Amino acid sequence: MKKASIILDRDYRIGAVDRRLYGSFIEHLGRAVYGGVYEPGHPQADELGFRKDVLAMVRRLGVPIVRYPGGNFVSGFNWEDSVGPRDARPRRLDLAWSTTESNQVGLHEFCEWARRAGAEVMYAVNLGTRGPEQARDVVEYANHPGGSKFSDMRAANGRKDPFNIKLWCLGNEMDGPWQMGRKTAFEYGRTANEAAKLMKWVDPTIEVVACGSSSSEMPTFGGWELTMLDECYENVDYVSLHRYYDNAAGDTASFLARTMDMDGFIHTVASICDAVKGKKHSKKTVNLSFDEWNVWYHSKGQDEEILRRAKWGEALPLLEDVYNFEDALLVGSMLLTLLRHADRVKVACLAQLVNVIAPIMTRPGGGCWAQTIYWPFLHASKYGRGTSLRAVVDTPVYDCADYEAVPLIDAAATFSDDGTVTVFCVNRDMAEGFELSLDLRSFGDIRLQEHIMLHHGDVKAANTEAHPDTVAPMAGPGGTVDGGRATVHIPALSWNVLRFEK
Repeated sequence: MKKASIILDRDYRIGAVDRRLYGSFIEHLGRAVYGGVYEPGHPQADELGFRKDVLAMVRRLGVPIVRYPGGNFVSGFNWEDSVGPRDARPRRLDLAWSTTESNQVGLHEFCEWARRAGAEVMYAVNLGTRGPEQARDVVEYANHPGGSKFSDMRAANGRKDPFNIKLWCLGNEMDGPWQMGRKTAFEYGRTANEAAKLMKWVDPTIEVVACGSSSSEMPTFGGWELTMLDECYENVDYVSLHRYYDNAAGDTASFLARTMDMDGFIHTVASICDAVKGKKHSKKTVNLSFDEWNVWYHSKGQDEEILRRAKWGEALPLLEDVYNFEDALLVGSMLLTLLRHADRVKVACLAQLVNVIAPIMTRPGGGCWAQTIYWPFLHASKYGRGTSLRAVVDTPVYDCADYEAVPLIDAAATFSDDGTVTVFCVNRDMAEGFELSLDLRSFGDIRLQEHIMLHHGDVKAANTEAHPDTVAPMAGPGGTVDGGRATVHIPALSWNVLRFEK
C-alpha cells in the first residue's frame, strides 16, 4: 500500500469559507426550469407548480445562492417579458439555444422558488443586446421600496415588498463569439462600469460581478481581464470565471488531473485583479466568482440531433449529461480547488442544478434522482464550512498525457467553530489504496467521528431513475487516532470525507 501524509494546523488558515461557494445555476435552457423545477400537473407539484421532490433535493444540498436566468440566454433577454400577468407575457425566440421561451416562469416565480429552496437569487442583467438603462431599471423593480415607476410596477404585479436581490451579474461571457451582443474588452469594460454605477446608485447595498474571459483557453484570456478591469475596477466587486472539463479522449488519468488547469486559472485571474489594483493605487480588492463550473461533454452529440429535429421547440432535453463515477471524482477535486482558494473565490456556482448538466435529474411526470456528482457537492456544502485550512500534503505524483507531477492524493480541509476538522481527499490512483497519515496535534484531543466514501469499481458507472444508488456514499474503512496523529486507509479511486471532532 502506498503512503501519503497531511499536516494540518489551526493557524494554517487560507481564509473564511463564504457560504456562497456552494452556489448553483439555473438558466432558461433545456428542462432546467420547465420540467425541472417547475412542472404543473406533476403528482409532486405544489400549488404554484414547483416540484416538491426537486425542492427537497435542492434543500438537502444546502445551496445558498442560485444564478439566474442565464447564461447565454440572458444576452438576449428582456426582463420585462417575465413579469406581469402570465397570459400577457410574450413568447420569444431564444437565439442562444435555438428554442422558444414562454416566459411562464419569471422574476416573481423564480424568487419564490428560491425562497422555498432556502436560497438567494444571483440575478444576471443583459449587457449584450441591452445596456445600463435596463440594468438600472430591473434593480429598481426588484429592490426599491416603492414610489417609483418600476417599484410600483412590482407592487401592481403582486409583490409590495422588495425582493432585495444583493448579487448581480453584469452580463455573461461577453468575449464569446457565440454571445448575442459580443463586445471587445474595452467596450464591455465601459458598459459594465456604467451599468454598475447606475445599479449601485439605485441600491448601494448590492454587489456586482464583471465578466471575465469565457474560458482560460480563449485567445482573449488575460488581456480581456486587464483591459476590462482598467475601465470598471472601482465599481465592481468580483470577476467571473467559467470552466468546464471533459474526457472525450477517454483518458481517465488526464481527466482527473484537470484541476491542475483550474488552479492555474484562479491564480492568474487573482493576479490580474491585483495588478490592476496596484496600477490604480487602489485600496479595494476585487475577488472572484467562479460562477460556472462542471464536467460537460456527454450530451453534445445528442444535442445536435435534437436541435436538427426540433429547432425552436420548448423545453427541449438539451445538455442532459449522464454523469459517471469518474465525473464525480473530478467534481470532488474541483470543490477542493475552490476550498484551497477560499481567500479569493467568494462565490461559485455549479452549472447547473436540475436536468441541464446537473446533479439532479427528473423524468416528466415521474421521479427525480441524484446523479453521481450530487454526492461530493453535498458533502462539501454540508461539511466544508468555517475556515479553509492549508493542508501540507506529501504524496507521490504521476505524469499523464496533459500534465506532469499530478498529486495522487488531492486534499483540502476546513475547521469549524465547534472544533470539528474535516479533511476532504480524492485518491487519483486507479490501482492502489493509500495509508494516509494525518498530523492533527494542534487541535487537541480528537477522534475520527466519521469516514464517508464514494467509490465504485467501474469509472463509467452511473445512476438512473431505476437504479439511483449505483454510485452512492458509503462508510469508508476509517482508521486510528493516537495522540493527535491519525492513520486512515484511502481506497483506490475514491472520494473521501474524514470528520474529526473533540
